[in-house]
Amino acid sequence: MLGSAFVALALGLTTACGTSGPGAGDDGPGVEVWVVEDATVNEVVQTAVDTYSENAGIEGEVVTYVNDAYKQRIQVALGSPEAPDVFFNWGGGNLAEYVKADQVVDLTEALEANPEFKEAFLPSVLDVAKIDGSYYGVPMQGVLPVVLFYNKKVFEDAGVEPPATYDDLLDLVDTFKKEGVTPIVLPGAQAWTELMWLEYLVDRVGGADVFQAIAAGEEGAWSDPAVIKALEMCQDLVERGAFGDNFSSLTSDNGSASTVLASGKGAMYLMGTWELSNQIENNPDFVANGDLGFAAFPALEDGEGDPAAIVGNPSNYFSVNSDSPNTQEAINFLVESMASDAYVEDLIEIGHVPAVAGIEDKLAETEHAEFTTFTYQLVSDAPTFTQSWDQAIPPSAAETMLTNLQLVFLGDMTPEEFAEAMEATQ
Repeated sequence: MLGSAFVALALGLTTACGTSGPGAGDDGPGVEVWVVEDATVNEVVQTAVDTYSENAGIEGEVVTYVNDAYKQRIQVALGSPEAPDVFFNWGGGNLAEYVKADQVVDLTEALEANPEFKEAFLPSVLDVAKIDGSYYGVPMQGVLPVVLFYNKKVFEDAGVEPPATYDDLLDLVDTFKKEGVTPIVLPGAQAWTELMWLEYLVDRVGGADVFQAIAAGEEGAWSDPAVIKALEMCQDLVERGAFGDNFSSLTSDNGSASTVLASGKGAMYLMGTWELSNQIENNPDFVANGDLGFAAFPALEDGEGDPAAIVGNPSNYFSVNSDSPNTQEAINFLVESMASDAYVEDLIEIGHVPAVAGIEDKLAETEHAEFTTFTYQLVSDAPTFTQSWDQAIPPSAAETMLTNLQLVFLGDMTPEEFAEAMEATQ
């Protein structure tokens, strides 16, 4: 972590006047930041922007978009006068597309000029924003593995424990169906939530190398037996009634899925660690009462994958628009704010585990210490941390994947047809 006095202002870049985005002023430099809607994280970002702007004597603005709308909005905006100065992204293949289009500032020089800032981040997380040897983003929130949340009271009422193995999970599906509780909450109206199941099952069945071959564009990778088996397991869960009858109409963005878990109508919910923020925002009593449980994704006893491996988003990232007239201010904002004591402590306060080293003691002192130390240990012990597939592969292929995955979950496409369709995108 870095103190607030740590400011990088000598990066050799030109500061221009005027602001590029619709929300910033027109009479001087400013920083407009676009970010995906997340009420608690957005407050932390807003505080950082306000603090930086006040100290720098410039205008600052945070503009938020819901998840699915943002992906299209930022693609259209970059390269236009409506683009922000700083924008949220998922790193990896998602960021690589912007780099390929020359829409992102190379931050390598800024990081090398400020070694304390660079070294503050966990290397494995920072490197997700490293494209062809250069850095194009910095982590803007905590590490975000996908974990299995559950309702402790529902489990206690049924006299069961969270699953350690996949067979345990299947037994719990039968148990909760008998109890009249939806075993697993799945907001299937958004395919990226279904993707979490495929990602973990492929990892458990065949190991992390299976997706690495896909991400590398290797011929035949989508037809790997582990992919086919994992898709069959997804369809088996649907057929068992694991997700209930109406999962395809349930959504995550409006908090509906979170509330199903908190209300006790659902027992388990596979979701990124940002779910704690969602529950704090939408169902504060559920969290305050200590009823939100969490566990690692269960092991597959006959699988080749390491049961300690995890999937998710190593973090999300802030990058600088290469067409911004405020490049200098945008970079200075990132360097001064993203690893500052205040920003890191604000993230910890909302239950995040920032992607910085040496924060174990701070995590242990927080209101949500049990969750944050669990997450920190989960990431620390993981032999691999596979990035969410829809962020790791090109957007066009990701769109095809998500569309077809919904068809698989609905039983309208076979695993083999899915693999064939995805092979055509390689």
